[in-house]
Amino acid sequence: MRPASVVAWARIGACVAAAGLSLACGSEPPAAAAAPEVTVEKPARRSVQRYTEFTGTMSAIEEAEIRARVSGELQQIFFEPSSNVERGQVLFEIERGTYEAEQSAAVADLAGAEAELAKTTADLARVTEAGEFKAVSASEVDQARALRDQAQAAVLSARASLDRAEINLGYTRVESPIDGQVSRNLVDAGNLVGSSEPTLLASVKRIKPIHVYFDAPEELVLSFLELRKAGESADYDRVVVATANDEGFPHEGHVDYIDNTVDPGTGTIELRAELANDDAVLFPGLFVRIRLLGTRAEAILVNERAIGTDLSGKFVLIVGEGNVVEQRHVTLGPLQDDGSVVVDEGLEGDENYIVEGLLRARPGLPVNPQGAAAPRGPSESEDSSPAEPSAPAKNG
Repeated sequence: MRPASVVAWARIGACVAAAGLSLACGSEPPAAAAAPEVTVEKPARRSVQRYTEFTGTMSAIEEAEIRARVSGELQQIFFEPSSNVERGQVLFEIERGTYEAEQSAAVADLAGAEAELAKTTADLARVTEAGEFKAVSASEVDQARALRDQAQAAVLSARASLDRAEINLGYTRVESPIDGQVSRNLVDAGNLVGSSEPTLLASVKRIKPIHVYFDAPEELVLSFLELRKAGESADYDRVVVATANDEGFPHEGHVDYIDNTVDPGTGTIELRAELANDDAVLFPGLFVRIRLLGTRAEAILVNERAIGTDLSGKFVLIVGEGNVVEQRHVTLGPLQDDGSVVVDEGLEGDENYIVEGLLRARPGLPVNPQGAAAPRGPSESEDSSPAEPSAPAKNG
């Protein structure tokens, strides 16, 4: 065992000697880790459109239910589902035979009543003339006049019956009361309609233009009314709308209605905007996002990718003096279509903020900033010349 211990101690001594020889020959200790590279930018300054975002529901500007107003068999359908129809266009036809017969009977009744009126009128004229010569009594004249008046009333009643028969006959051809897009037919031909109640046959909705309803906080609506009173509503009452599949907010409109009551439970007021919807891509019942546009103002903007979040809120990382990272908490405004976001509070506008490399940057530690807005390090200057290469280390 003793010779093995001597060998082990000899090896340790050799290693220590080798380490000492290496230090004597001028070798340097390992260099410190280099500062991580990050990409920086300066905040943009430009005029932006302020807005408040809501969710809303599309609604037809005008709609009508098409119902059977007379009873009978539904015989014909004159439209294709989802097609555009015009006011007065015939959509359905109910059997007409019964109502044509009623019209003919009413015409005959009117003719009989008019003939009776002509006879009683002539009788009254003769009796009146005879009464002037005392050939008939006054009571006979009064009776003839009463018969004439009854005939006149019968004519009026017959004309009313004819009008009613013609109206019912007209109801057998069901027309659209408005311009718009028609739904599918809810009853097929051959079925009995209108027997117990006005049967719903279809519906027509006018969607060009179209309305969208949404609820806004009362303080926002009060500000809106103040701007409108000041004559600034031409820009402030504009809205832009997007569906679930839209990129951006391609549909434009304007507020045309404000309710007259505040909901006491929510503190909101119902607003309505009208959109042209010329391409008819918006339908009643759609849930949409709405931006109620405000005034334009100069703003500070940063790239949305530079925004971080912690327990204290939103922040951006700033490259300050000596390229040391600083965390700035910010208050954000609306997101813009180009991916930038308005900074309402927290930045002056001349800082260099980190866009890429956020995970490598730590507040209080230096970084190596890159990009057009990168600040120069403390040892850099515009007229500095390349450093001379260092002499190679001598081996001892």
